[in-house]
Amino acid sequence: MSRLRSDFWVSAYLRRCSVEGVEAALRKRGAAEAGAVFVKVDRLDGTASLYGPAPQLFLDESGERLFSPILKDVMPLDVEERMAREMRFDSDLWLVEVDDRAGRHFLDLAAED
Repeated sequence: MSRLRSDFWVSAYLRRCSVEGVEAALRKRGAAEAGAVFVKVDRLDGTASLYGPAPQLFLDESGERLFSPILKDVMPLDVEERMAREMRFDSDLWLVEVDDRAGRHFLDLAAED
């Protein structure tokens, strides 16, 4: 089964956040078909988390995008520095920023057994 295009997934994700009453914004547009998607969650208390594509070993045939935490409860500047490195490596990535005091992200996380 093929995976949903990145541009469609990001559009649906932004809508989901809006429906839940959570502020989210597209910070960087990547490749429409298959750009990697990263999500920064800013808790608005001086901490943030970063989620990115799960390693391939966690992917299944469902075609769903799975995420794994990259940085948890760090300073927002730490997330920005990490994303700057990621963008130097992959200029086609997407970056979505979510502002939520509860830290909600609405992502499907890969199971880490």
